[in-house]
Amino acid sequence: MENDVIGTYCHLYSQLKGIFRGGTATLLRESVGNVILFGTYEYTRYYMYMQVNSASSVYSHLPNILIDAGIGTITGGLGGVAYWSVVLPFDVAKTVIQTAPDSTSTRNPFRILSSIYRMKGIKGCYTGIGPTLARAFPANAAAIVAWELTAKLLGIRLD
Repeated sequence: MENDVIGTYCHLYSQLKGIFRGGTATLLRESVGNVILFGTYEYTRYYMYMQVNSASSVYSHLPNILIDAGIGTITGGLGGVAYWSVVLPFDVAKTVIQTAPDSTSTRNPFRILSSIYRMKGIKGCYTGIGPTLARAFPANAAAIVAWELTAKLLGIRLD
């Protein structure tokens, strides 16, 4: 009976650890990417509001919610494009790690990127950049606008 329990546990553990394959590459992608996304978003948002406020008489006929939505669209979209432009190589490495048929192959994203770079150059590290960027702008713009307008409706100040 004891061997059955230990055997079952070992089998489950070997199956479950596959869930975390590519976790390091995902952590790198998310930590670096979110610094880039929110840094770009906050900087461009600050700059755009500074421009709107300095030319307030030009935009005075527009409702504030329209100005907020326009700025949110641009800043969110640019943040998303910046995010994926920087971190796509980590995502490529994560995909290679997660789809490797051999569970003993390296899980080091830097080794994988080095191998991809040697074989295919920088282009290989940015596999899929076109569709990724085409999706990044509208997806992040919509997310930021929804977040900003929801915060405004709830009375949360974003300044």
